[in-house]
Amino acid sequence: MENTLLSEVLTFSKESVLADYHLARLSRECSLLVRKEVFAGRAKFGIYGDGKEMCQIALARAMQAGDFVSGYYRDQTIVAAVGDMTWTQYFSQLYGHPDVEFDPHTGGRTMNNHHATRWLDKDGKWLDQTKLYNSIGGVSSTAGQMPRAVGAAYASKLYRHLPDLQDVSEKFTRDGNEVCFSTIGDASTSEGMFLECINAAGVLQIPLVMSVWDDGYGISVPSEYQTTKSSISKALAGYQRNEDGAGLEIFTVKAWDYVGLMETYQKAATLAREFHIPSLVHVEEVTQQQGHSASGSHERYKSTERLQFELDFDCNLKFREWIISEGFATEEELQEIDKEAVKEARRCQKSAWQAYTDSVKPEREDALSLMYQAAAETQNGAEVKAIAEDLRKAVNPIHHENVVAVRKVLRALRFEESPAKQGLREWLAKTAELNFERFDSHQFSISDESPLKVQAVEPEYDGSSPSVDGREILNKNFDHLFTIDPRIFILGEDVGKIGDVNQTLAGLQEKHGELRITDTGIREMTIVGQGIGAAMRGLRPIIEIQYLDYILYPFATLSDDLACLQYRTAGGQKAPLIIRTRGHRLEGIWHSGSPMSVLLGGLRGIHLCVPRNMTQAAGMYNTLLNSDDPAIVIECLNGYRLKEKLPNNLHDMRVPLGVPEVIREGRDITIVTYGSMCRIVMEAARQLEEMDISVEVIDVQTLLPFDISHKIVESIKKTNRVIFADEDMPGGGSAYMMQHVLDEQNAYRYLDSKPVCLAAVPHRPAYSSDGDYFSKPNAENVFDAAYAMMSEFNPQRFPKIY
Repeated sequence: MENTLLSEVLTFSKESVLADYHLARLSRECSLLVRKEVFAGRAKFGIYGDGKEMCQIALARAMQAGDFVSGYYRDQTIVAAVGDMTWTQYFSQLYGHPDVEFDPHTGGRTMNNHHATRWLDKDGKWLDQTKLYNSIGGVSSTAGQMPRAVGAAYASKLYRHLPDLQDVSEKFTRDGNEVCFSTIGDASTSEGMFLECINAAGVLQIPLVMSVWDDGYGISVPSEYQTTKSSISKALAGYQRNEDGAGLEIFTVKAWDYVGLMETYQKAATLAREFHIPSLVHVEEVTQQQGHSASGSHERYKSTERLQFELDFDCNLKFREWIISEGFATEEELQEIDKEAVKEARRCQKSAWQAYTDSVKPEREDALSLMYQAAAETQNGAEVKAIAEDLRKAVNPIHHENVVAVRKVLRALRFEESPAKQGLREWLAKTAELNFERFDSHQFSISDESPLKVQAVEPEYDGSSPSVDGREILNKNFDHLFTIDPRIFILGEDVGKIGDVNQTLAGLQEKHGELRITDTGIREMTIVGQGIGAAMRGLRPIIEIQYLDYILYPFATLSDDLACLQYRTAGGQKAPLIIRTRGHRLEGIWHSGSPMSVLLGGLRGIHLCVPRNMTQAAGMYNTLLNSDDPAIVIECLNGYRLKEKLPNNLHDMRVPLGVPEVIREGRDITIVTYGSMCRIVMEAARQLEEMDISVEVIDVQTLLPFDISHKIVESIKKTNRVIFADEDMPGGGSAYMMQHVLDEQNAYRYLDSKPVCLAAVPHRPAYSSDGDYFSKPNAENVFDAAYAMMSEFNPQRFPKIY
């Protein structure tokens, strides 16, 4: 059957051929206008898809409703061809129009050519992906689009082979027939992300069609400096599927060969859709008529011969020649299409620019009216009027220029009051709300499934509650989660056959199957990518990074893609992925990680959960899997065999995010901490009690979000002293907590002693328990810090020890 499907000969009609030619010409004219608009100062930066029109049309013609494109910033022709973008919207994104009615893909938050189909309604609920041609939210980081492409294709495999998903898959699949098409420039195939994804796709056998647009350069660097054999298809020849085993189908085709492109993409799509066989389509001899982008000229680095080649082998020119030679149209007919393409491109550009400037005018006019009124009411009228005149005369004013002018006027009026001044204050407050919505909203879910709306359910115990290893609590909870929700699966290194390295999944693969608890190779980047793509398609993946230290491998994907997904699509897309890992106390440089400052600085948009024990971790998983935001859960690496009481209501427990827990009450000092440090601090508190020093210990539970109800400051009001303790390096997690509590919660008002941060030494721990003791805070460190505070307060009662 496979050979029969791939041997069908394509036929072309005049109508379809000329429609494709019109689209190619229109896309080219829009690319040309982008460059002009940047040079005219109406746009900040331009990137475009000139030279790739024909191959992108061929890809689009192979797509069906429900398919996905995980592309990069030159795929304008694909998105236009499938009707997911109008050319007016294309220019609206170029101008940064922050209204999703005009730029539905990103609300003006990304530069042009970053596409993202809106999957969520205004309440943050899923729309029906099977009726859409789906673009996954674009990223600028080269090869960053590849990992989640593996996941989007992997979801089709799960939907096809897990029958229990049929009742929950209506909006996400049609029997796993969806193909994910990914696109990448040839220079970016040198990135490790791409190469890891090639291997993962071959192993997984998923419906992924990867297209490489090969124009011979990476900005100015030619392919001989980038790719073995100067050809990605030759370099990857060992991945070709054959009698040796499954792999990828590898196609090569010229960017100017209309028939060859159409046939190639139909074959690749059929292999993917029908048989879940991945393909690499190496599109050679791509041209770039305007160079890399609006920021430079390719004449600086391309030879005269290469520049002439780009003129002679322009895909649109070759398409034109083929149309005439095959008798589909005359020169005169094509000239008419050319003229109409020029006119249409200009109409779309002008319409988008007019809409953008019109959107700024109402607030500007209101501000000007109030400023002129203020000028008439104040002794500083000349200064105020001058500010207003500068705004009125500004060429192409944008939102922030309105705000800058109003702020300047309010400064000028600082010594007096007037109706106009009050009006300007109100204007500024109202505009701040509008601009928050335009430029700062949707970092997290706004739906009623937000984890911040999940209510706490405390663990319940009775006299018969047994004490078990912490790992057993997680095992029982995961077993229940897999049983009640077929969308949940977990994948990672060693999670399946051996039940993960700490036995928290022991026996679950045998019970629930390999597609629910799945072993992977050592490839953190694509493990994360599998999770992101699957979460985008309605599944509830948990992916495991075996040790927290290894989260640096997929960090770029977590930061550039997952963390900012909802934000950069202005609430249009989400991926409620859970990243499960373990860290904190153990031995050695690479198995004791607590790099909280790295995570806090780079992963805003992902909740960061730091449970102190496995009961708390189970409650966090229950919360997260009943909500729709991404999160990282860092389990305590040294806690799996510590005894904990098994809650009677384990499966119903919910740990709320952003709500600290007082785990020991006290009167003298507040110590704020989390994770494995909780046990260290509790031991120090016990020792301090022997000295008649009463310590209140607060476990923050989550760092993102952090104490949303300001519970910690209430403790400091009582104790008037605070220590922030964690295992991160100095200036990291402890400083983060201090900033929140002192700066945001204004706790400095209630302090009688200097606040103290207690952190690790500024290097990773040496191996052995001595390395842990001398590198990270221990109970004696905590004791000494607290005792020193009390000694300063009352040296007679608490004389110096050392």
